[in-house]
Amino acid sequence: MAKLLENTYRSVNIALANEFALLCHAMQVDVWEVVRAASTKPFGFMPFYPGPGVGGHCIPSDPIYLTWRARARDVRHELLIESAAAVNARMPLHVVGRVGRMLKHRRRALKGARLLVLGIAYKRDVADVRDSPALVILQTLQARGARVQYHDPFIPSVRIRGRLHRSKALTPALLRGQDCVIIVTDHTTVNYRAVGERAPAIFDTRDVMRRYGRVRAAVERL
Repeated sequence: MAKLLENTYRSVNIALANEFALLCHAMQVDVWEVVRAASTKPFGFMPFYPGPGVGGHCIPSDPIYLTWRARARDVRHELLIESAAAVNARMPLHVVGRVGRMLKHRRRALKGARLLVLGIAYKRDVADVRDSPALVILQTLQARGARVQYHDPFIPSVRIRGRLHRSKALTPALLRGQDCVIIVTDHTTVNYRAVGERAPAIFDTRDVMRRYGRVRAAVERL
């Protein structure tokens, strides 16, 4: 039960950060600056950050298991847990929509666009794709007609619905040949400065490009 509380706590707070990201985008406010400012309070606040969704074998599953057990005991007070899971589950589609609008502003259609998903593991520096939101993003972009490749130094290949995908070497030619690079998993071994100098456009779901200042690429953040 303690493990369920821990992971549900994380799920709910990540969902709050994700919901704030949606609200901030609608209000043209930088959600990352909001979180950083709130983090300066010395008590009563613990920062959680928005992202493309949640993955792994714990956070997406444990709260759902908890609600299932609650129903089995005829407990009906789990709406917050379910709402949080729903917010997190919608984030990959929000990313796809934002990428589509970014391309439209650059006079490029999503259908036929050349896209590179940067990182498909469910979190940084692990070789694990269980319930990774990157897989949903990649699959949805392909379903909408985009030509999608991925690079992940920890995942040399992955099979999605029977189709094998292989990680591409992060070469200057690969980056220059994309319409947009989508940073989904912020692995620490990736040279993001090189990505920013060679890719024409970046959609950054992890706020990693901020540390590199001005780069040649057009950068939008979640």
